[in-house]
Amino acid sequence: MKRRTLLESLAVASLLASSAGLAVAQNAWPTRAITMVVPFPPGGLADLVARPVAEAMSRDLGQPVIIENRGGAGGGIGMGLVAKAKPDGYTILMALSSLTVLPEADTVLARPPMFALADLRPIARFTADPTVLAVRADAPWKTVQQFVDDAKKRPGAINYGSSGNYGTMHVPMEILSQNAGIKLTHIPFTGAGPAVVALLGGQIDAVSSGPATVLQQVKAGKLRVLAHWGNGQLGTLPDVPSLKDAGFNAEYAQWSGLFIPAGTPDPIAQRLRAAAKNAGQDAKVREVILGAGSPVQYLDSPDFEKYVQLDATRMAAVVKRIGKVE
Repeated sequence: MKRRTLLESLAVASLLASSAGLAVAQNAWPTRAITMVVPFPPGGLADLVARPVAEAMSRDLGQPVIIENRGGAGGGIGMGLVAKAKPDGYTILMALSSLTVLPEADTVLARPPMFALADLRPIARFTADPTVLAVRADAPWKTVQQFVDDAKKRPGAINYGSSGNYGTMHVPMEILSQNAGIKLTHIPFTGAGPAVVALLGGQIDAVSSGPATVLQQVKAGKLRVLAHWGNGQLGTLPDVPSLKDAGFNAEYAQWSGLFIPAGTPDPIAQRLRAAAKNAGQDAKVREVILGAGSPVQYLDSPDFEKYVQLDATRMAAVVKRIGKVE
């Protein structure tokens, strides 16, 4: 009996020591650099948001937060990498709203999922902007109605670029095509940056992107924005009508947000949440993101989690309507 009591005491002591060691490790976190995966090439919205946020979080956490661009599959490669990463807080993700689309796309395509939404834990939303329809400044279309009328006359002749199948530049154009009864040709790239470069170079005719991705080119007189997928007036492009104003029932928002692997210990998750919140309130971060054309629209973790779930439900219906895209 005494031996059993001794063994039980040793087991409890071992468990307490292990818990204490884990607590010390988590309290000491971070002890090295953190990798923020951006699942797109440089130049797109996720990258534009990630860089000032990473800099602010580095100051807050006392360790470098290093950007790693891992483009491909509409963001799915980088998102899947973080979803499968060790849940220790050293690999985090700056994602776009394609995150809620891609799991449903995998289902439609009957392919192994790149990741499941449940594999990632929402920490903070930084931006949420309607996408805009941009064409070159020398394009023949001055209004979205002219664009649609031309597309009706020449089915499939007008093409557009995107960041990949079912991504944040593909889905809104499909929503518009379905609503307007037109056929456009989709040309996927590895990210928004390469798609905009192709637009400027004349390889494609149009893109739907976040305002921040094209604003500088609009100001430089190289691109023209015909419409946006939001409601009312855009602060950065106040003269641009919404698609609803033009008579098309097409709406879409491209958001950016921070995620971590779902199994990350809560103390570490809360440290990241606090650092992200401070970054969202940081004057320099707000200035940089606003200067790019996308005001900060911050949502803290609990509200962002609800937002992601609602968006996933809505986007699942859209993806089913799009159907299988090779």
